[in-house]
Order: sequence, then C-alpha cells, then structure tokens
Amino acid sequence: MKRRIYTVTLNPSLDYAVSVDHFRMGYTNRTKSEHMSVGGKGINVSTVLKNLGYESEALGFVAGFTGQEAVRQLTERGIGNGLIMLEEGLTRINIKLQSVEGTEINGQGPEIPGEKLELLMKRLEELSAGDVLFLSGSIPASLSKETYLHMMERLRTGVMTVVDVSGDALLKALPLHPFLIKPNHHELGEIFGAALSDRAAVVPYAKKLQEMGARNVLVSMAGAGAVLLAEDGSVYETPAPDGKLVNGVGAGDSMAAGFVAGWLAGQDYRQAFYMGVAAGSASAFSEELAAGEEILALYQMMTKEV
Repeated sequence: MKRRIYTVTLNPSLDYAVSVDHFRMGYTNRTKSEHMSVGGKGINVSTVLKNLGYESEALGFVAGFTGQEAVRQLTERGIGNGLIMLEEGLTRINIKLQSVEGTEINGQGPEIPGEKLELLMKRLEELSAGDVLFLSGSIPASLSKETYLHMMERLRTGVMTVVDVSGDALLKALPLHPFLIKPNHHELGEIFGAALSDRAAVVPYAKKLQEMGARNVLVSMAGAGAVLLAEDGSVYETPAPDGKLVNGVGAGDSMAAGFVAGWLAGQDYRQAFYMGVAAGSASAFSEELAAGEEILALYQMMTKEV
C-alpha cells in the first residue's frame, strides 16, 4: 500500500533570524548575520521527512508577497505545495534575535475566511485509509479552537493522524483516536496539574492520555530524554544522547517526523521511538533542522547502546 503523507500548517511564517554583536536597547543595531527561511511546525515536519527520504505535501494558508516567498522556498526544498493562497493579508514574519537568547517577535498572520478553510477541509476529505496527516501548531485567532477536531471528523476511516498541539485542543482530539500525540513533559503536567521532572513520573500520566483515546503517546523531555507508551502495550524510555544544544527550535517537530519515518520503515515501535529521539536530538544539535545522515548516525549510536 502506498501511503501519502500530509502536514498542516495553518499559519506558516518566514523566520528572519538575525545575529547582532553587543545588542543594545534604545540604539540602532546592525546585523552581523541574517537568514530568512520558511517555517511553521508542519513545514518543519515536512522538511525533516524529506531529509529522511519521505515525500510529503504541505497544506495550509499563505498570503501576499511573503506567502509567495514561502511557497518558493517550500518548492526549493522539494516539498509538495498544497498551500492555499489568500487574497488579503500577509504571511507573517517571525523575528528570531539570536544574540539575545530566547528572544523572538512573532507576527500574527492573515485572517482565514470560512470559504478558504472549507477548501482545505474538502482537500482533507480526499485522503485515503493508510495516509498520514500531521496536525501541528497553534490555531490562528480567526479560526475556531476546535478546528483540528473538525478536520479529524472529516477524514475517512483509517487515516493516521499525528496531533502535536497542547491543552484543550489536544484533549478534544483524543476521542478520535489519533495515531500519535507528542506532548512535552510540561504540557503533560499542565493537563493533570502535576510537576513531571523525570521519565518514571511521566508514565502514569501518559497512560491516562492513552486511556482517553490516543494510540501512541510520545513525551519529549528536552535534556531528560523521552518516553513512549506504544499501542501494543510496550513502554520505552531513554535519556537524551550526549551533544551540545545549538538550536532547540524545531526539535519537537523533528521528533514527530522521525517517529513516523521510523514506524513506516518497519512498523516497529522500538525503531520508531529511537528514530524520533535521534531526529529531535540531531536537530537540537544543529543550526538548522537535521540532515538525514545526522539523524541516522545518532540513531545507530543510540541503538548500539541498548
């Protein structure tokens, strides 16, 4: 069976990353380096899948000249373009100030009219059993907070959904039995009002999400590693591999992409788990999203040790 993979990014961006030596508030600062690239959680997933040899089509919305540039870069990466162009507004620009750790200014993005959302819904209705759909990231203010739920309700039986959202949007998706959810330990703790600092503490709460409908629950814990409660009853956990954190942006998206790539390669949850951790870690250790050879090298190192 030929599976097709789709990623949804409702509010893509152009990420403008700048580095400034000796940044000073209230003064004119000049960049030392600058780089602009198309971004968004689903697009990050598509990029890592491409790096691992899996084709996908990016779905969502873009607008204006920034949207045109986003589409151009997407095509340049070799990712299928299913983005819907809006007549009004601009695809947002997110400013990442690398010289001041953790400092970002994120744009709002365009309003999405109901008729354009319906175009995307009808596109999702065309997916077939066995296809994979990633629903990633926050929902724009112009759309209902139940947008992802409504998308899942429109899918044919057998479409494998990966839901990488937090809070109520995640909980509302669980009765529809997503193939994979990927909260981090902070998001998991917030759902149940618990502080989760080690892998053992994560397991009973991840189990609760499984009991609520999720087939597989993958919990990322940054430097503390990750935990998987698999559909077959297996529990996997691992510390994070050794490496220097360079850029944590996109690491969670990379983990979700790596997990699905690993599962598609052999329908084996152990393989999927370690491929996910390897992909997430390799991206965290890189300036950009990890290349396929970086992910595979880390995967081989990790699986030799277990």
